[in-house]
Amino acid sequence: MTHTCVWLTLVVFNCIISAGCITMERLLTARELAEILNVSVETVWRYTRQRKIPVVDLGDKQYRYRRDEVLAALEGNALVREEPASHAKKGEYTYEDYMRLPEDPGYRYEILDGCLVKEPSPSVSHQRILLRLARQLADYFDEYDPDGELFVAPLDVTLTNRNVVQPDILFVSGSRRGIVREERIDGPCDLVVEIMSPTNRRKDRVRKMEIYRVQGIPHYWLVDPEAGILEALALRDGNYALMFAGGPEDEFSHPDFPGLSLDLVKIFSRPES
Repeated sequence: MTHTCVWLTLVVFNCIISAGCITMERLLTARELAEILNVSVETVWRYTRQRKIPVVDLGDKQYRYRRDEVLAALEGNALVREEPASHAKKGEYTYEDYMRLPEDPGYRYEILDGCLVKEPSPSVSHQRILLRLARQLADYFDEYDPDGELFVAPLDVTLTNRNVVQPDILFVSGSRRGIVREERIDGPCDLVVEIMSPTNRRKDRVRKMEIYRVQGIPHYWLVDPEAGILEALALRDGNYALMFAGGPEDEFSHPDFPGLSLDLVKIFSRPES
């Protein structure tokens, strides 16, 4: 069995030998464990960092949990409790609230429709894909639109006072250069790319997609490292339409980006173990 197969097996199932038979216990994500314990995902992450609950470390900042082991560790202890953050507030968050957030190493914040969202910093595999894709896009836009600029996270984009995002990759065309400020991008850019992870998949595919659609961002791309797929969406009559979906075995093409040829094999390649 290859290293990749072993890794995938650990992600999905944990074999437990009990009473002469084998049962299968699925490993839980932080979000799934939080729902079982009726706490926030932030609390699960906090107790993970503090080593108060057992964790399965899959590498690249990917953690999973065994339900029975966590419950056993917590039994008889008043460990699981919510601790209000010093920046917690009632009502919606705004850009002004965002600017007052304290430094929190290892995490990044966004405001989506007035809701504060906190997530851990990206994994190594996430950053590999980000840099490979950004290099290829930068080479293309240098020729296609030399007056435009390509940026990578972390960089704040203020779409509205209650929508502050940090896309993984974004492009501002030469015709929109006025939205580029010293401290942030202030308004809708031309292209946004989000690289999904197991913890932010729904956020990127549902919540942020709708925000980007409403704000009129012409192009929204989603990259799924686990599936090895890039999806290129474009606004058509006020809604996002799928222009391309494929992976390493496919040839990228997009009607709005003539001459753009992405090396998807290189973008999704993984280093040899």
